[in-house]
Amino acid sequence: MPPAMADESRTGQMSAWVTPGRPTSAWSLFVETHPVLVFTLPAAAVVFVLMVFPVFYTVYMSLHSWFASSLTAPEFIGLQNFKRAFTQDERFRNAIWLTLYFTALATALQVVLGVSLALLLNRPFRGKGFFRSIFLLPMVATPVAIALVWMMMYNPTLGVMNYLVGLVGLGPYKWVSDVRFVIPALAAVDTWEWTPLITLITLAGLATLPLEPYESALIDGATPAQMFWRITLPLLRPTIMVALLFRSIDCLKTFDIIYVMTAGGPGFASETLNIYTFQVGLFYFHIGYASSLLVILFALVLGVSLILIKVRRGAW
Repeated sequence: MPPAMADESRTGQMSAWVTPGRPTSAWSLFVETHPVLVFTLPAAAVVFVLMVFPVFYTVYMSLHSWFASSLTAPEFIGLQNFKRAFTQDERFRNAIWLTLYFTALATALQVVLGVSLALLLNRPFRGKGFFRSIFLLPMVATPVAIALVWMMMYNPTLGVMNYLVGLVGLGPYKWVSDVRFVIPALAAVDTWEWTPLITLITLAGLATLPLEPYESALIDGATPAQMFWRITLPLLRPTIMVALLFRSIDCLKTFDIIYVMTAGGPGFASETLNIYTFQVGLFYFHIGYASSLLVILFALVLGVSLILIKVRRGAW
């Protein structure tokens, strides 16, 4: 065989050995040599556009005065929006107080009830799985639907709540129409919906507790009450703090239940910071001032979160 024909034959055999689909273009070679960059960059870009950019833009707008109905460009005013909020805006101070009041009341109720129910559901009894499943159903429902149902239950004339309190000689109450009861009434709705989450987290913590401390306590003659206060509760402290952290963050920014049931009323008696920010931004169109309120809400949530994290780690 002539040398030229032999070379062509060898070339044909080598081309047949090449793996099908092997990258030949410059872009394919770049993807093969830099897979981490190529596959993570789109995700990072989406996260930046959807999360990071709105945060920076909100901070930027909080330093400006601008109405959505204005035809002029935003005017830089520095920290004047924050100064106005803390020194001149009585509704803002009321909203801060109501936000903290609602959060403290709702989380306290949910933690106490959630931990108690978890201890009950952790005991062996017949149909435990069924009751666990039924108990978790409120957490699955839509908050707006829950708010509408509780609005009917709180109805002063036809609602079941006044009937129930009337059985023990109390009421009738106006519930969400009364300045005195509106925040506790809203906290009760939030507690009904989210106590199962505390129970679920606590049940997971109970399942991981070691048995050795309880065996030693039984040998030493400890009572069930002593074992609960000296063993169960201290061991559950990190788990409870995680549940408290989640629910505190959620309660601080609760919007749907409050807005559907009261829209901040009666008057401003249930106007939390989230509701007030919504009113300022989408009803008064003061985007700059609303942005500063969002920054303050973010700082409040971050501060509470850091405090709870420190408590969980035993720093305080």
